Amino acid sequence: MPILRLALAQTNPRLGDFSRNVLQIVNTAVEAFGQGADLVAFGEMSLTGYPIEDLATRPDFLRETRTHLEDIATQIAASGAGSIPVIVGFPHGPLDDHHANSGSPSAIAYNSAAVLQDGRIIGIYNKHHLPNYSVFDEYRIFRAGSDALVLHVAGADVALAICEDIWREGGPVATIAEVKPSLLLILNGSPFEREKDEVRLPLVQRRAEQVNAPAVYLNLVGGQDDLVFDGGSFVTNASGKVLARAHQFVEQTLLVDIDVKDSTTNGSQVGPGVVVVEAGAGNPQRSTRAKVSPEIAPQLDINEQIWDALVLGMRDYVEKNGFRSVILGLSGGIDSAVCAALAVDAIGPDRVFGVSMPSNYSSDHSRSDADDLAERLGIDIRTEAIAPLVDPVETQLHLDGVAAENLQARIRGIILMGLSNAEGHLVLTTGNKTEIAVGYSTIYGDSVGGFAPIRDVPKTLVWELAKWRNEHARTKGLTPPIPENSITKPPSAELRPGQVDQDTLPEYDVLDAILDAYITERVGRDVIISRGFGAEMVDRVISLVDRAEWKRRQGAIGPKISEMAFGRDRRLPVTFTRN
Repeated sequence: MPILRLALAQTNPRLGDFSRNVLQIVNTAVEAFGQGADLVAFGEMSLTGYPIEDLATRPDFLRETRTHLEDIATQIAASGAGSIPVIVGFPHGPLDDHHANSGSPSAIAYNSAAVLQDGRIIGIYNKHHLPNYSVFDEYRIFRAGSDALVLHVAGADVALAICEDIWREGGPVATIAEVKPSLLLILNGSPFEREKDEVRLPLVQRRAEQVNAPAVYLNLVGGQDDLVFDGGSFVTNASGKVLARAHQFVEQTLLVDIDVKDSTTNGSQVGPGVVVVEAGAGNPQRSTRAKVSPEIAPQLDINEQIWDALVLGMRDYVEKNGFRSVILGLSGGIDSAVCAALAVDAIGPDRVFGVSMPSNYSSDHSRSDADDLAERLGIDIRTEAIAPLVDPVETQLHLDGVAAENLQARIRGIILMGLSNAEGHLVLTTGNKTEIAVGYSTIYGDSVGGFAPIRDVPKTLVWELAKWRNEHARTKGLTPPIPENSITKPPSAELRPGQVDQDTLPEYDVLDAILDAYITERVGRDVIISRGFGAEMVDRVISLVDRAEWKRRQGAIGPKISEMAFGRDRRLPVTFTRN
């Protein structure tokens, strides 16, 4: 049985930054060649970044992509590493003819993987199954491929698939199983969700057993708008045992030697719908290289995964959009404390700026807790009292009640946006998923901001993450970043005397359970009530959620960590009359 050495490049491409992405791909391939790799592979859309959305329908973008793909092949060959195949994800187009399976008349490209060798493109695999659910609109922007591709290299047959191809029964995997490949290589752009690993690994194990060969799950890493790709690439044998695993949330090239069965194709066409690409004898160093020991990175516990996903999502949003710093309001509460801690972990304390904006109703402990947080994190904090700005507007407009409360929140928004404009900071809005769900925020007030770090984090999970982050610091002998009082005190917007959230909302553990049923599970009123929740409470929560859709449409994006995040996951009308 031949030993195939794979270099699996888990990269964080910057969408549209071709010069950077090309350089990284070339350098990684050349380094892998020097390490004796027979084949180098990169993730789904690794050349452009992913998802490219409607850029897939722009001929100029597609032509530019093709030019850079050809340049990669040329540069690798010029470096002396061109003899081994390099697999790169890219959008393959523009295509002039239109087929019935395109899903849209604007679809002019495939979601593809190119095989590069000896300075040229020697093969292209086009993704078959185009996801059209959750955050994905691929059926709208891409065409579906039809042929399977087998790469014959170093005496082994490597069959390719791209992400959704393994999630559907039939299709390329069924065809591949008939070919009896030596290895199944799957390129992925699979976003992070809580407990998604519990689904991915069993799926790949089933596919490995189906094709009776080892399987490689190669994923992207990094943040792109509201998505976070967590890496965590892995290799299983034909029985599903994990042979190697990369770390989550970091770039890494996983080098692994795999015992594979001999090729059965001999470089020839093996049947209808299967294209065989001949890639030669593999790395010239095969006869002299020592076998590498596979790395199996430990799996992180779920709270560490979520924290790391939020940190990576924020870091990449800040860095990839060119912001030098972030600014946020520090109220002394748990939400702003967690957001500030995430920001420090993401970009460092010197780039995080806090603003305490006390009102006439702010408690002494809110101010001291904000100062304590800033000291623990080592960040700059300034105080901008809002009363001198609130009083004249409130007096002139004769505001009271909710209107006066909302004015305070909007003045805080004005302060943050003014400082943002003057000093170039990205404003972080600190609302959590529970508050956003029920509209417990002031539009153009505390919802002001360009990025929402905990937009997809329910209130109960905010507390859980705060406790985890503090304990994580203690285990390392460091100061816990979040003041204990911010975790334990009753949450309050402090817009009127003695106000607490539970004046108008159920207890958060109850509220989050109802919201999870209604939003994530998508079950109706009667089912929720049957689970033991009071009818009046359920009706009120459902009404709040439905009425707040207009606010959510105008809110900042933030990292998706759940199966059902607000935004592209959940698309409901703003104007909706419930009888």
